[in-house]
Amino acid sequence: MKKIIALAFVVTVLSGCATIVGDDTQLVQVNSTPSGADFQIKDDSGKLVAQGKTPQGVSLLKSDGSYFGKKNYQITFTKDNSQPVTLPIKANANGWYIGGNIVFGGLIGWLLVDPFNGGMYTLKPKEANATLATENK
Repeated sequence: MKKIIALAFVVTVLSGCATIVGDDTQLVQVNSTPSGADFQIKDDSGKLVAQGKTPQGVSLLKSDGSYFGKKNYQITFTKDNSQPVTLPIKANANGWYIGGNIVFGGLIGWLLVDPFNGGMYTLKPKEANATLATENK
């Protein structure tokens, strides 16, 4: 019984709340009006991380694995006879990181565990919607 209690204590002390309940990736829905537009998603460094045609769900990393290394993205939509549209996707700290560590993780969760894991972030918007205006030629 003492071993179970000790193990539960170690797990609680060495974990952060957002890491426990969060994921390091998030599904972002990519839509356009009209549908069938091509899209490219690039990260902060300009690296192409996804591409395809709308509508489509894309799984994106929320962290680069470094200390407080949140990931941000730019989606560029293109379609024949339309102006390209670029939208941001930004990572922000979520409620599990902010409030959950008060109850479960404490300072270890806030400062050591969660900052290395993408679980502490939420990518917004969860659904990227672009309206492509038709060019007159």
